[in-house]
Amino acid sequence: MREEFGRFFFKSVSQIRFMGRAKKRLMFFAAICLVQGWSMAAVVMHVDVEGVKVPVIFEKEQRLPLASMELVFQNSGSLADTVPGIASLSARLLGEGTAKEGAVAFARALENRALSLHADTGRETFVVTLEGLKSEFDFGLGKLRELLADPNVTPKAFERVQTERLGALQRKESDFDYLAAVQLRSILFEGTPLAHPALGTPESIRSLKAEDLKNYLSKHLHLENLIVVLGGRFDKGEVQSIVEKVAKVLGRGEVKAIKHFDASDKERKKVRYAETDQAYIYFGSPYTMAANDPKRVYGKVAAFILGSGGFGSRLMEEVRVKRGLAYSAYGRLAVNRTHSYFSGYLQTKLESADEAQKVVAEVIQNFLKNGVTAEELEGAKKFFLGSEPLRTETLSQRMSRAFHEYYDGLGLKWSQEELEAIRKMKLEDLNAFIHAHPEIGKLSWSIVTKK
Repeated sequence: MREEFGRFFFKSVSQIRFMGRAKKRLMFFAAICLVQGWSMAAVVMHVDVEGVKVPVIFEKEQRLPLASMELVFQNSGSLADTVPGIASLSARLLGEGTAKEGAVAFARALENRALSLHADTGRETFVVTLEGLKSEFDFGLGKLRELLADPNVTPKAFERVQTERLGALQRKESDFDYLAAVQLRSILFEGTPLAHPALGTPESIRSLKAEDLKNYLSKHLHLENLIVVLGGRFDKGEVQSIVEKVAKVLGRGEVKAIKHFDASDKERKKVRYAETDQAYIYFGSPYTMAANDPKRVYGKVAAFILGSGGFGSRLMEEVRVKRGLAYSAYGRLAVNRTHSYFSGYLQTKLESADEAQKVVAEVIQNFLKNGVTAEELEGAKKFFLGSEPLRTETLSQRMSRAFHEYYDGLGLKWSQEELEAIRKMKLEDLNAFIHAHPEIGKLSWSIVTKK
């Protein structure tokens, strides 16, 4: 690890002379932070903004003059799409700056101060992120306020992002991993918003107008949906002032309950034919687990042993090492507030596709029937306990962790509790958990191959 830090530091320093003054400062502090590390102390507070108690997750940054803020709007991601792709395209539109300045001038003002301001969407949330040096952060807050109050929802800006998205979707037609993944979700979550591609389809994107994106932003980016995640060297008064300064730009809105969707347990297969030299095999199944269930720690360890641990995991050993059917084979358990499921993938030769599917199914059934060995559990423990420092190196990593602990309802001490649970985990308890989830074996398949 020390060697990696050293390589990062000297590479960073060698690049500094090519940057502007503000960027030099930011890069230098970022390089130092990886070498030195810092303390962690996330807390949750609430700031009253026009009668709304806005939750604020604050991560104190003790050593470095960095600042970062995420405005997380709940129930505003692709699951809230009225038209497939509208949430993602709305986030992209915020990258066009304000109607007053336009994309170039707005971006240049941020670049001159080494500030990063961007928007993105997940399945459940719409996130606007501001990052930079603390000394420049107040300027960034002003630009963020301008963006939220006056987004560039002009015909010209809309036409630009719409054309870009249509081009991206056209390129996706030759991205066979993307096609197989989208097809798998359409199988597992048929009839729900999860079945729609988050980027939309050419038809759905062409149907949108600039006014549709303006309405979407207005309807979802409001106070009642807001969670603020803030990190930096701020005191309590500064935190309150920062949140008030930004949040007061937002309007009021309606809070909608977040729905939960179950993955299908119907074992189905869909094959899509394309001009490809390999078979792209994606597979998935239901997984019964609530986001706030402490037993999810058993699933994390089980999934690592089955397929997410790389070399040494069951899928990798059986599919690649022993049989040479693929370069890699992967499987993971996803646990979210709105949906939980098991999924995995591999690529193999066209003529080996059937054999690869058979091996994957056999490995998973054997795993569910016989569980794991003491040696596998010990290896998983060493990995999770030994690699913990790598998961908290940066301020953004710690902020992300604290947010998910809060958002999933686990509490801000969950990461420490999870590590302790892994350390104390007994083989019989882990195997009992695995035996209790036979639904993982009800596999559906999504395959892109050559006819």
